[in-house]
Amino acid sequence: MSNSNTPRDGDFAHWVDEKSQALKFELGEKFPVPPTALGSPSVHIETGRQKLEEVLLEHEAPSEEFLEELAALEEAPPLSDEELAQQALAAGGADGDNSTPE
Repeated sequence: MSNSNTPRDGDFAHWVDEKSQALKFELGEKFPVPPTALGSPSVHIETGRQKLEEVLLEHEAPSEEFLEELAALEEAPPLSDEELAQQALAAGGADGDNSTPE
């Protein structure tokens, strides 16, 4: 017995994509979200600062601001071991707890 709505082998991924796109469109009309709330860690909002991951991993062209910031970092003097230790102690790590630096 076969159902006429059942996709053939190899077409399942295409069928799932079609259904998910239709659902996104339907939900987007029901629950509009302002563009700034749609920000993602890997995709910067056009008004935000460009990140290194976006340039290296997502092959974005580096902006002038990004290149200037990178040049300033390269020209900065290296941090001493004491400064690095202070930064490590001040950073709370993944849990945000400064009493257990990571």
